[in-house]
Amino acid sequence: MFAKPVLKRTTADARGDVVVLLIGMRINRFWAVHHWLPVALAMPRMLRELGKDHGRGLLGHVLLTASPRTYYVVQYWESKEKLYAYAHSPDMFHHKAWAVINRKERAGRTRGHVGLWHEAYVVPEGSYESIYADMPPFGLAAAHGQIPLDRRGRTAKDRFAHRSSRAQEKETT
Repeated sequence: MFAKPVLKRTTADARGDVVVLLIGMRINRFWAVHHWLPVALAMPRMLRELGKDHGRGLLGHVLLTASPRTYYVVQYWESKEKLYAYAHSPDMFHHKAWAVINRKERAGRTRGHVGLWHEAYVVPEGSYESIYADMPPFGLAAAHGQIPLDRRGRTAKDRFAHRSSRAQEKETT
């Protein structure tokens, strides 16, 4: 069940733009369990739903906590278009969950109990790099694959300068 570490330095095998979504919740009032628990349980359900259909575009995710009040997920997506499509698809759980949240918010029943947030980034090739030392695939490497560090460069400067063949083709045309 636990991934074994790769006992050398590696980097993520990401090519082209990388789409990253940070999404989370903050418990504002611990005693209001009936408000924040359904929110906390919604994300694992969405991740399971996405895990059953890889065509939706979720490449990988990491569940994290920032404090006893704040929980979030770093998600790596195939494209911003697939992220948007999932978020707006009426047959997916995200759409249903947001409909419930919006109804409760309009009725004034959720204000102040639980905070929700997300940030989405499209990171162009040449604007990200990674290094993993004695780590199993994690984060960007778990989403895009893990390769020996030397294939992208020993320094961060070299890894930032790396261009995939697809990007090189775009630069020459």
